[in-house]
Amino acid sequence: MAPAARQGTDANTARRSHPVPAAIATTPQFEAPRPSRGKKAASAPVATKLFVLDTNVLMHDPMSIYRFEEHDVFLPMITLEELDGHKKGMSEVSRNVRQVSRELDALAGDGLPDPAHGIELAKIGHREASGRLFFQTTVMDTRLPEGLSQGKADNQILSVVQALRAQVKDREVVLVSKDINMRIKARALGLPAEDYFNDKTLEDGDLLYTGVLALPPEFWERHGKTMESWQQGGSTYYRISGPLVPALLINQFVFLEAPGATPLYARVTEITGKTAVLRTLREFTHQKNAVWGVNARNREQNFALNLLMDPDCDFITLTGTAGTGKTLMSLAAGLAQVLDDRRYTEIIVTRVTVPVGEDIGFLPGTEEEKMGPWMGALDDNLEVLARSESSAGEWGRAATNDLVRSKIKIKSLNFMRGRTFLNKFVLIDEAQNLTPKQMKTLITRAGPGTKIVCLGNLAQIDTPYLTEGSSGLTYAVDRFKGWPHSGHVTLARGERSRLADYASEVL
Repeated sequence: MAPAARQGTDANTARRSHPVPAAIATTPQFEAPRPSRGKKAASAPVATKLFVLDTNVLMHDPMSIYRFEEHDVFLPMITLEELDGHKKGMSEVSRNVRQVSRELDALAGDGLPDPAHGIELAKIGHREASGRLFFQTTVMDTRLPEGLSQGKADNQILSVVQALRAQVKDREVVLVSKDINMRIKARALGLPAEDYFNDKTLEDGDLLYTGVLALPPEFWERHGKTMESWQQGGSTYYRISGPLVPALLINQFVFLEAPGATPLYARVTEITGKTAVLRTLREFTHQKNAVWGVNARNREQNFALNLLMDPDCDFITLTGTAGTGKTLMSLAAGLAQVLDDRRYTEIIVTRVTVPVGEDIGFLPGTEEEKMGPWMGALDDNLEVLARSESSAGEWGRAATNDLVRSKIKIKSLNFMRGRTFLNKFVLIDEAQNLTPKQMKTLITRAGPGTKIVCLGNLAQIDTPYLTEGSSGLTYAVDRFKGWPHSGHVTLARGERSRLADYASEVL
């Protein structure tokens, strides 16, 4: 899988470096060109760009000033003013703003004796940033088209970019903004503008690790000559060697469905040198292996239940469109391991409270009562699981429902910092709306004996400035792939109803 592009070393021709190296000053003066550094010194000198950062970039990623490699960063004064207006509060944005302020204070702690020279971004240990940081120290007089208010912060940043381009004609000046409308306005004015893409784990969502690999039809012919097989614990193990082994990852699922032959469904359990061990799966499609009355209805659901019921898997991510069974299977697996196996003490459920439409405002009550309206999916799936207890009758179902409710705790994401979960089954719903930083905060809450399950649909991101490539869920899937105690499955088929399946195809 190709890594995400780095800002400044672009893949397309529009962002290629220009041949004249120069450093920008905040006044119409120039500094002598900086020599190339590191490995680039032996090759032709690289022209450095000047990236002007919009405020929302710093709010989104407080370390963004260090993400531009050898290129320079310019901060307009209005950007610092806007940061100052958002520093108070307990929101993620406010915390990021305070982090930005600390970074800038550390960089400019010795003062700025020569504004034209800028500040070396590597001075406090960030060696990957070999460029310089410049602040706007003078008023830049430029005229924007009539109709654009000069008092608006966005327009003031655009005027700074326009003035810099007029002052520095021999290097590229680029605006970086997470605001789509800001980029559109800049391009309408003839100013180069880019999205901030260093936060993206992947440039193309189709490259995201699915956790599943279809074996080629000639798999046995190419890998069966030196194969070893044995039985252990009700499963069959295969030790294989061949050209496919380097492409495999621990806990990746593989399958082979050849016409007229017995299908193979297995999981990679070990990779040693040029050999790999495959273990056949437990068939959760069979009624005797039902998990709290829930059976797998398709191949990917069977893969997911094998992960969810595995005590050695501490971190699981499930992605897929609406109706693929993510929440239902996770709840069923959680209840089976809390109430039947006594492996965990309780289920903790949380999610990001991002509304789809208009926010309905303040919600009264306790933490759990406030979270109630956000947990409709939880209630719907508990109703389905309660129906599976048909043999107990109405009284039995009511008693079971009360017992289930007592073992499920609904927690707000806002109060997770500083907590530690011991022997808990933690379910993070709508995880596609988490930022990478929030995802890290949640995962690091896990104490001994805790399993964390993240569920999400990357096609339904509601958090501003998050995309499929920069979502915390994408970040977690990419970082944890191949770890022996984690697993991921992308669920492909909807199983909600024929109406829902048809709607997802045609609408």
